[in-house]
Amino acid sequence: MAATFSAPGLLSVPRITTLLSSLLVALGSGTNYVSYAPQLSARLHLTHTRLNIIGLAGNMGVYTTSPITGRIVDARGPRLTLIVASILLLVGYLSIRIIYDNGAPSSGSISAFTFWLLVICSFMTGAGGTGGLTSSVNVTAKSFPDRARATTTAIVLSGFGLSAFFFSTISHTMLHDNTSSFLLVLALGTALPMIIGFFFVRQIPLLAHETRITADFGSAVRMLDIPPNITGRQLWMSSDFWLIFSIMSLLSGTGIMYINNVGSISQALFAKGNPKFDEGISSRWQATQVSAISITNFLGRILLGMTADFVKNRLHLPRSYCISLVAVLFVISQIMAVLTDDVADLWKASLALGLAYGSMFGLFPSIVFEWFGMPHFSENWGYLSLSPVLGGNLFSIAFGRNLDAHSSSNNEQSTKPRADTPSEPQCLDGRNCYVASLHITITACCLALLLSIWAGWRDRQRNISAALKGKVPSTEVVWEDEEE
Repeated sequence: MAATFSAPGLLSVPRITTLLSSLLVALGSGTNYVSYAPQLSARLHLTHTRLNIIGLAGNMGVYTTSPITGRIVDARGPRLTLIVASILLLVGYLSIRIIYDNGAPSSGSISAFTFWLLVICSFMTGAGGTGGLTSSVNVTAKSFPDRARATTTAIVLSGFGLSAFFFSTISHTMLHDNTSSFLLVLALGTALPMIIGFFFVRQIPLLAHETRITADFGSAVRMLDIPPNITGRQLWMSSDFWLIFSIMSLLSGTGIMYINNVGSISQALFAKGNPKFDEGISSRWQATQVSAISITNFLGRILLGMTADFVKNRLHLPRSYCISLVAVLFVISQIMAVLTDDVADLWKASLALGLAYGSMFGLFPSIVFEWFGMPHFSENWGYLSLSPVLGGNLFSIAFGRNLDAHSSSNNEQSTKPRADTPSEPQCLDGRNCYVASLHITITACCLALLLSIWAGWRDRQRNISAALKGKVPSTEVVWEDEEE
């Protein structure tokens, strides 16, 4: 239903309130598994493969629930999903804390039932995070005009990227690395922002011409009279969708593998040639990687969002040109990881990976609403968010199996029993423990780079045609019906 009202300005109090509230919700929606995964593994005697399955369950919760969550938010607004998100996060993290506190039996590892319960709880935390993030990004994208949309959605997404650093800093400075207390803080610190968002995250109206997408052709910039509105079967039949799906699967799979296993990577590098394995020092190296990834993840989302708007508004080029830049960053990060053989230098690869991963999520939402339109933005983004499931599962499980093979107690050259090593099997060969997995991801990122160049060229050709047919739109203000 459309009606004419006076729309608030771009920097008005209602828009800024929505932006900041959405940022807070996104901060509480981030994935924090890497911050406690090694401690969970040590206390419950989990193999690297089991540890990766638990981490992947969280990622599955994030990605597989995105289409359903997006469809609900598009149709009914953010309130329902925010309430459900608060419940899932609270119950999920509290349950993981209870299992952690109970520890493993003296006979060895936890039972299969307890393991699968951990998997379910990890899935719940991922699904809860999706509810919060989808709600905040949806409202932000629909509350700001196209000229500022990539930047504002990237600011909100940056909160998601900063989440791990924010909560791990609390753990180190206030909780003295007490994992049980950290899990309690996660339960409360992620659920509360969802409740706050229920009251303050709301869509602010736009002028009708601000809801339309611009097409660029050199110095000629035209507003499309009929903006794209692609979803459902039409989306699944679109070659553009499968192109960006493939690129995101390769790149996000690489990021997920590294982020979920950076604790194990730092342990392997620290253990090599180290006659005394100090668990405390190893934990600090792990925390360094988490902080490095989280900070540049945060910065990458903002920088690429701003870069995409600059490319679109100032250079009059498609935002999709920036996809190639993201792919290059991923290639660089994996090459740096392969060349790193000292844990003291691992932070450089972690910085690069965080920047690349954040850049991807700062850019791709703007590609989705530019290519497929705003009416079904969250649902379409949810379908695209299924892409990391393929790459993330493949690369992470391959990494876990590779590391387990090198950590086998039967391999006398890779492992040796000593009191100072972690309680679970530990590879002592440094980067040789995992470098084969990095060779796979380098190949995947190079393929993604080639596809990114093709995507930019295709988008350029389409925009040339669209710009030549554009018309000047009206200035009617559009209010979209929200849930009661």
